[in-house]
Amino acid sequence: MFRKFAKISLVTIYLVIIAGAVVRMTGSGMGCPDWPKCFGYYIPPTEREQLEWKPNHDYFEGQVIIVDESLKVAIEKFSSADAYKAENWQNYEKHGYAKFNVWHTWIEYINRLLGALSGVFVLLMFISSFWLRKTKRQLVFWSFITLVLLLFQAWLGATVVYSELLPVRITIHMIVALIIVALLLYIIYISKKDIDRHPTSKNFKYLVIAGLILSLFQIGLGTQVRQFVDEVVKQVGYQQKELWLDDPGIKFYIHRSFSIAVFLVNLGLWYLNRKKGYGLDKLTNGLMLVIGIEILTGILMYYFDFPFLTQPLHLIIAALMFSLQFYIFVKIRLKAKNKQFV
Repeated sequence: MFRKFAKISLVTIYLVIIAGAVVRMTGSGMGCPDWPKCFGYYIPPTEREQLEWKPNHDYFEGQVIIVDESLKVAIEKFSSADAYKAENWQNYEKHGYAKFNVWHTWIEYINRLLGALSGVFVLLMFISSFWLRKTKRQLVFWSFITLVLLLFQAWLGATVVYSELLPVRITIHMIVALIIVALLLYIIYISKKDIDRHPTSKNFKYLVIAGLILSLFQIGLGTQVRQFVDEVVKQVGYQQKELWLDDPGIKFYIHRSFSIAVFLVNLGLWYLNRKKGYGLDKLTNGLMLVIGIEILTGILMYYFDFPFLTQPLHLIIAALMFSLQFYIFVKIRLKAKNKQFV
């Protein structure tokens, strides 16, 4: 059961990454302006009327309404009179965003539901690891670390909302998601019955490490470029895509230039594996394929004005690229052990 929970946890984390990409593509990051609830509800509203003040209406403590373009939170449970009374409400202090778009709200809400689902399976993975503490004690430790990191990621998600999508927090949020993916890949690998050996040269190992560092830098920088695009979209609108990267700034050019370095380093991995016969053909071939798709989506966005779905695909493929690189790293760093997985 442990490996099943670990694999399901990995799938759900990927789903969260995909959902996060859709959130970014649709500009739904503030669809739920509070956390962990959404406009004060466990199940968010579907109509603007649910967020408007009403006379002779029952309100629960913590319920959110929008008044004069600001969020108001019910201080306690009460029934409203014929006129709005400010003493029954307090301002939402985390930020000043107070807009409702039903599509944005539900896209962000689904993203949060997937995050909660991933937490359930990581918790189940951690619990099931105790049955393996005698034969694979390290699984208990790494499962616990993954659970703690996922809780930290949930808190970090809240700070992203409170900051009204501050770019540096979005970047950290993405990097932490990739670290969780890496931990799950490591857990899945060391929980195998037989851990296969893949001895390689030092140069190959150095290239793998360089590739991982470059990828993390690229992904982090990519989130900054994406935030820049979001700000431009707010100014020019979704219809004028040709203006989104009309004057992209230095970060974009660094991001674009670094893609060459990422390609060359991973091409070196592919070549060395093919020449030396390290037995990593599927992984290195898959890695070159996803890098090719990643570069292609980048070209399409810049030269063809962001065709539909290229933005989320670009992010998802980047996460997959990092995953393949890390799995190669794990396979060449770990040695087979005599103990069998029970």
